[in-house]
Amino acid sequence: MADDDFVKLSNDLLSVEEAYRAVATSSAGGISTFVGATRDTFEGKAVLRLEYEAYEEMASKEMRKLCDKVRARWDVKKMAVFHRLGVVPVGEASVIIAVSSAHKREAIEACHFAIDELKATVPIWKKEIYEDGSTWKANKAQC
Repeated sequence: MADDDFVKLSNDLLSVEEAYRAVATSSAGGISTFVGATRDTFEGKAVLRLEYEAYEEMASKEMRKLCDKVRARWDVKKMAVFHRLGVVPVGEASVIIAVSSAHKREAIEACHFAIDELKATVPIWKKEIYEDGSTWKANKAQC
């Protein structure tokens, strides 16, 4: 992981502004961000909230590896990967990824890859709480 990579697991509200500030640099002409938020329905069920759990040491390690994978494929200036833990109400951010690079295409492609890779490799578990019950889900490449 480079010194310009910022990885965070938090029980507190995630900030897009904090992620942006972490990756902004005068050498970057493109900054791409992805915000994954808790939606109010899933497969026709009303969602009340999500609850995330992680083996934090392992999740942080995998998030750092993710940054290395991105850097191996794109010329990234800075990168931020933030994931929420605990209860995440509808409308709040569960994950924020921000990537800066010299050009927009690299930033966009790297950000897209990063969210897909995070869902496929980082050990974070999600419990979906519905009006009519709940279910646990492991991260996966597609939602």
